[in-house]
Amino acid sequence: MKLTFLGATRQVTGSMYLLELEDDYKILIDCGLDMDRKPNPAKEQLIPAHSLFSFEPTQISVVLLTHAHLDHSGNLPNLVREGYEGQILCTAPSLPLTDLLLQDMASLNSRRLKALHADVPTGRRRKKSKKTTQIDPGSLYLDRQVHETVERVVTIAYNQKFRLKKGVEVTFIPTGHLLGAANIVVEVTENGKKKTVGFSGDIGRKNYPLLPDPQRMPEVDYLVCESTYGSRCHTTPGTQAEALAEIIKTTCIDNPGRLIIPAFSVGRTQALLYTINKLYTEGGFTPVKVFSDSPMALKSTRIYEKFLSYLNDDAKEFKEEHDSLFNFENLVFVQDLKQSKAIANHAEPCIIISSSGMISGGRVEHHVMTNLPNPYATILMIGFAAEGTLGAKLLSGMRSLSVAKDQEIPVMARIESIDVFSGHGDLTDLTEFVKYQSPGRLRNIFLVHGEYDSMVHFRQHLAGEGYPQVEIPEYGQSYEL
Repeated sequence: MKLTFLGATRQVTGSMYLLELEDDYKILIDCGLDMDRKPNPAKEQLIPAHSLFSFEPTQISVVLLTHAHLDHSGNLPNLVREGYEGQILCTAPSLPLTDLLLQDMASLNSRRLKALHADVPTGRRRKKSKKTTQIDPGSLYLDRQVHETVERVVTIAYNQKFRLKKGVEVTFIPTGHLLGAANIVVEVTENGKKKTVGFSGDIGRKNYPLLPDPQRMPEVDYLVCESTYGSRCHTTPGTQAEALAEIIKTTCIDNPGRLIIPAFSVGRTQALLYTINKLYTEGGFTPVKVFSDSPMALKSTRIYEKFLSYLNDDAKEFKEEHDSLFNFENLVFVQDLKQSKAIANHAEPCIIISSSGMISGGRVEHHVMTNLPNPYATILMIGFAAEGTLGAKLLSGMRSLSVAKDQEIPVMARIESIDVFSGHGDLTDLTEFVKYQSPGRLRNIFLVHGEYDSMVHFRQHLAGEGYPQVEIPEYGQSYEL
């Protein structure tokens, strides 16, 4: 049995792992979009010019999807377009969330293709922007490929072994992080010997709004483990409600201010809306106007409401008592772009939740740019912001933003950051996840889905915990199991 790492190697995005059995049965775990734009010579060398993959998609036997986020699911339509004809297995909530995210990407791809092929009136090709020149048109799938992909999905219940074929079983285990997200255990019996491989997906946190705590993974022989927070712990004290309540009170109740919260539409926005609902309903807060400015947020919120049985007990009890998880007084879901631009200058104290979470495109950019010179505004970052994004620049203490030649916007708004809404487990959570494994049985740990420095720190930390066999694979590296 051979395991090859084809994504999220020494970087955070693009999760993809190929498990090949002795009889040539091939299992692909995740098929994520690589959002890291840094050159990767190993990847470029291994992928043929005519393909987006270093393997032949027609030879893959089955795909297992840990969860819906695009860095785990975003390349599935390309896999189907290049000839994959098998099933895609995931949990029931992951199906509509994946469909939603892939459709949104297809819509973005359609706009990108139009920009790439647009002609000026003279018939000459328009000069390409910096963004479009880095895009490979062959990677831009559209609605049809998404529809063909979703048709191949088969949903699997949590904690029930599913037989892929004789001698091969798979189990999806709840891991928090996102509605429907799972860790996956693959059990393979060959020549009378059983081997088990665990794939962590993304590991969630305990006591997270809406979602159940991550469940313990059974003991395995080999473990593929994410390491996003492999070198640090969350620092914001208290609960999500306590941290958010303090900032809402300071910005919108004690002062007539405007609170801008950049948040991803799927997962993070639902956690925010539910927490605000609890503050208004049970915490005695004055219902400040809340604008959820993202059409995708509304769609994904409806999916969360549909899959109530997959949420935690607190959410189920709240729904039974108050009839709704997310609808509360003064909540407005913004659909129209004209309305979106108008609320950036809403006259009364308000909260605006809009994507993207890193302030790297999306409607939130307009809200942030409009409110940066406003000393009564607060920009609240609630998640990781990648280097180069506006979110990262604001967190670094930027005092002004250049928007044009000889034009700058002063940063007069208050810039705040809390990490209690991060959906990723931190170093403590990751360590606990690994320590469920017996050091005597576990033959190897493979660290993925993290920055290289984070992986190195986590490897050293695990060695101190009694797990010396830890690998940090490079792209394309294979291991015989």
